[in-house]
Parts: sequence; C-alpha cells; structure tokens
Amino acid sequence: MPAYADAVGADADALTYFVGSIFFTGASFLQLLQAQTPAGDGGPLRLVFWGPRPHDRNWLAAAVQFPGTLLFNVSTLVALAHNLSVQQQDRHVWRPDVFGSTLFLVASVFGVLAVAGVPRWRRAWWIAWLTMAGSVLFMGAALAAFVLPSTGDVIDLRADLAGTLLGALCFLVGAALLIPFPRRAHDRHERRRPVRQPVRHARGADPDVSGGGDDGAGRLPSRRRGSGPGR
Repeated sequence: MPAYADAVGADADALTYFVGSIFFTGASFLQLLQAQTPAGDGGPLRLVFWGPRPHDRNWLAAAVQFPGTLLFNVSTLVALAHNLSVQQQDRHVWRPDVFGSTLFLVASVFGVLAVAGVPRWRRAWWIAWLTMAGSVLFMGAALAAFVLPSTGDVIDLRADLAGTLLGALCFLVGAALLIPFPRRAHDRHERRRPVRQPVRHARGADPDVSGGGDDGAGRLPSRRRGSGPGR
C-alpha cells in the first residue's frame, strides 16, 4: 500500500512482502502434509512428508499450490535488490510472480472440483471459492505489475496493489474458516450429562402402568400388599 510504503520506506515495504511470503509457504507446506497424511485411528499420527495421492483432488490442490508459494518467495526476495534493470525485473521478479499465480489458479480449480456437490452453506464450499477468488485477484495483480520496457513503469499500479490486497484478504478469510468453531456450553453439558438407565423389574413383577410411571426419583411407584381404594 502506498501509505504503508511512505510510512516505513521502500525497503521495509519490500521486506514485508518477503516475510509474508515465508508464512504463506509454511502454511502451504502444512496443508500438503495434511492432505497426504491418512487419518489416524485414535493412535499417534504419523506425518507423511511425501506421499503422492494423484487421485485425491485435495492433495492435487495442495501439491500444485506449494511450488507456487516457492515462486512467490523468489519474486519477493529478488524485489529486495536495488537498481535492477527492466530485463532483470522481468526475469527474476515478474515471471516467478506470474508462474506462481498460474499454479495458484490450477490449484484452486482442483480445490473447487474437490467440493463439487457440497452444499453452499458448508464451510468447505466457501473456502474453495474464496481461494479461487484470491487466485484470480493475484493473477490480475501479477499481469498489472508487468514493467513496460519503454517507460520502466508497471502497467497499472492501482490494479496491482488492489489485486494483491483483495486476494490476500480472500486467503485470510478462507484460512480463518478452517479454524474449528468452539462447541457451545450447552452442547458440552449435554455430552457430559450421564444417561439414566432404565429401571429393571424382577421377573413376574407388574409395574404400575396407571400411576404415571416414574415418581420423579428414577423409581417406579410400588404397590403395597393389601393397599387399595378405601384404605
């Protein structure tokens, strides 16, 4: 953002992009580990650092997205250098950015295909489409950031900044939706409340079906021998 760059300086602004890309890559790697690690059966979970699952669209999305984040690392790292020529910016900053954005688009397509048939009110559906929207915005920002050889300026600085900001916002909201909602206190109480066992009668006993059943203390009302109307 221009206001942030003016406040902290161009070097700190570029460093912010690079540090942010490192967190982006770390999150993408964890997503890949999760996609290729089979669900456990209650025992210790064993992480699978490389386990291709080409028939799993969730794994394909994570596997394609991860190298895209590495390309963003390259792009933002080289952008820290000073006095780059137009050709150097094109080769080492813009191209990795475009290639990474392309991989993000492909990964988003796999993510959307993975939730095909999922109702729109489910969080998985929103996460997939927010990721797609963020990838489209990132691609738009990358295309707008091409440096024109004739002038040395980008095609559209506002589109570049807006696409980057809104795309990052889409990814942020999608990541927030991955956080499990806490259970309500009422639900936790219901789970902890013991289940009252039914009263077992002795063989041949005749429970009082006319007296309303339970007397409020978990027992059925008993009949006293010889008791009855008029006594």
